[in-house]
Amino acid sequence: MKFVIFGSGGTGAVLGAYLSLCGEDVTFIARGEHLEAIKEKGLLLKTGHRGDILLPKVKACAANEYAEATPDVIFVCVKYYSLDDAISFVRRAADKNTLVIPILNVYGTGEIMQEKLPGLFCLDGCIYVLASIVAPGVIAEPQPILRVFYGFRPGEDRSLEKKAAELETILKKAGIGGHFTDNIRRDALQKFAFISPMGAAALYTDSVSHDFQKEGEPRRLFVGLVKEIIAVGAAMGIVFERDLVETGLKMLDGFKPDITTSLQRDVLKGRPSEFDGLVGSVARLGQKYGVPTPLYDKICQWGRERGVI
Repeated sequence: MKFVIFGSGGTGAVLGAYLSLCGEDVTFIARGEHLEAIKEKGLLLKTGHRGDILLPKVKACAANEYAEATPDVIFVCVKYYSLDDAISFVRRAADKNTLVIPILNVYGTGEIMQEKLPGLFCLDGCIYVLASIVAPGVIAEPQPILRVFYGFRPGEDRSLEKKAAELETILKKAGIGGHFTDNIRRDALQKFAFISPMGAAALYTDSVSHDFQKEGEPRRLFVGLVKEIIAVGAAMGIVFERDLVETGLKMLDGFKPDITTSLQRDVLKGRPSEFDGLVGSVARLGQKYGVPTPLYDKICQWGRERGVI
């Protein structure tokens, strides 16, 4: 298949690198110094389990420079605040045979894209990955947790179901935990029930992963936030197959001790952040479904007072 990775930061670069390594046709959409470094030197992936991996020649360009054939799959890997840019690109580059799979941190992104891209196939998706840009053209992936879930929402046109199933095989061949799921609403919210509480609690308490691996305010706050998402999910009719508190704590306990979240890093550097999508969206879902979310409400208020939103 022909792939486009729209957004080649930590998430997109890792995903595209593994697809490239197994021989897939991948084009990276990037910008700025990162793009120039990839063009000049290639893409360097520094992993904690496979050592350094250099892809000396990869196809990379800016969004407005893309002029190749229509892709089979577009993975949208940007931050939530850049979603409009992704929608503009997809509108130009995709057709009715393209699988558009957003794997952003924010729950429900596929449905948002679909509303603005009628006639195309915007699935829902999510990704588990620990990765970040450490220098232009250089990505660090400290732990191997790479998994991708994607699927059609209930009632959506499934004309590209065969291609979606083939994609799962390709992802697994590339060493990526690919999961074409029939319950993407559950699976995406399940992932969101980790990334959102982790980001919110880490930012609010100014903590790194080590602080969550012992009893204390960060760990208690994380558990409370997960429980609020579970309650919202129940009101939405979503039944989880596992204990999300236990699963989340197990993941946290397996992290290296000094890991921070992308939300923390963006806020600390004064950059646009996904605070509203990761935190504010839960408070709004609670209001929509009549579920109290006092912890999320508190952190939202804290964010407003500090100008984070």
